[in-house]
Amino acid sequence: MPERTDRQRRARALATAPGKLSKAPRRRFLGTAAGSLLLALPLRQAHASVIVGVRVWPAEDYTRVTLELDRTLKYRYHSLTNPNRLVLDLEGVDIDGDIRKLIAKVKADDPYIAAVRVGQNRPSEVRLVFDLRKPVHPELFMLQPIANYSHRLVVDLQPARPRDPLVALLDQQASQDPLAGLLANRPEPTSAALDPIGDLLARRSFPANVKPAPPAQAHRRKPDKTLQARTPAPIRRMVTIAIDAGHGGEDPGAVGRRGTYEKDVVLAIAAELRQFIKMEPGMRAYMTREGDYFVPLAHRVTKAKRVEADLFVSIHADAFVHPQAHGASVYVLSERGATSTAARWLAQRENLADKIGGVRGGKIKDDQARALLVEMSASRKLSESDRLGRSVLAELKGVADLHKPSIERAAFAVLKAPEIPSVLVENAFISTPAEERRLRDPRYQRKVAEAIFNGLKRYLKTHRTSPRRST
Repeated sequence: MPERTDRQRRARALATAPGKLSKAPRRRFLGTAAGSLLLALPLRQAHASVIVGVRVWPAEDYTRVTLELDRTLKYRYHSLTNPNRLVLDLEGVDIDGDIRKLIAKVKADDPYIAAVRVGQNRPSEVRLVFDLRKPVHPELFMLQPIANYSHRLVVDLQPARPRDPLVALLDQQASQDPLAGLLANRPEPTSAALDPIGDLLARRSFPANVKPAPPAQAHRRKPDKTLQARTPAPIRRMVTIAIDAGHGGEDPGAVGRRGTYEKDVVLAIAAELRQFIKMEPGMRAYMTREGDYFVPLAHRVTKAKRVEADLFVSIHADAFVHPQAHGASVYVLSERGATSTAARWLAQRENLADKIGGVRGGKIKDDQARALLVEMSASRKLSESDRLGRSVLAELKGVADLHKPSIERAAFAVLKAPEIPSVLVENAFISTPAEERRLRDPRYQRKVAEAIFNGLKRYLKTHRTSPRRST
């Protein structure tokens, strides 16, 4: 009790005569307060999330916004209409820093984002408002650190009505040459089932309520037997080639010593391959990605199946730990495991694309993979993939050094389409300086694209695809 009485007495003294406070206690008080302030500042920073990078990946399929942070954070979001907006609140983030750079990252031609606004919603909360051009289905998720990335908050602005890959292919084909596309793909009445895509394109050229005028009845002539003899055979179905440019967006793939990204060179080769296919009668091309954006591995396979692709070609640029490694390679899906340590290592690296590029779910489980392999074996698609791989490898031999003289096998996730003969082409080792220079050369890109194209044609000469139903 005496100690408590003394404390009370001193407190009353401070309250009634603050000016009589001795200098020593005052200095001790100020020193304690300053120390508390210095301790509080680092404590606040320790609990705050620092944004170390912002990136925007616009595409027709969807637009992705990535916020990279030094640690995970809490967030919440909601959508508004009239006009369409996405409101995102970030807890424990300071408005000063890289987050303001997001405003300048949005391009004028972004299909989904018109503008971004950044503001301090609360003392410890930043609000982002995305002004949208159209209704979207937002998907937000956090990614754990991997490769060269720290924690990432991913904002995917998916279209409210996703674009059907088949419709996209038809629109692309019609826009390139509407009349030629109509004439080339309009099947005979007896062969409509041979090319359902071409038939659909032809039927879309006329409104549903408009019927063609009946032929004139007057001045009919007897059929000319000579002309009848010259009547062409029924139209054969178009062969659809799915071209898959590896990586993209958040996933750069392998990186050369000069800073060359695998995702860029393989997209250039894929575009060249598409041009060769477009010029070939009876063939059409579909690209799983046409720009610098990420496509999950499972979605690449789904897209190819949706457009009823007959063949699937995934294009990559190899990399290995040894700088002396060189040459092109062709891979097919393995039934029992990789044919070499390098093939196993490469498959593991390529299959990491989903984690690096950023995807929630979409992994093909081992039991699913085994089921797919059983189905593929039963339908002899594995052997067809082998034949396709050997055809492409034979043509690559004429324009590039080969890493190995035969096709290799590994468990690539992107090749797991049971009904489509599929190959993965590693055009050169981007990790080798000499081959990195070669991959950057547009002339080399065109040469390897032509070789792959000739390999496809070689396969089709002896293994013409038959009509099938999409699944």
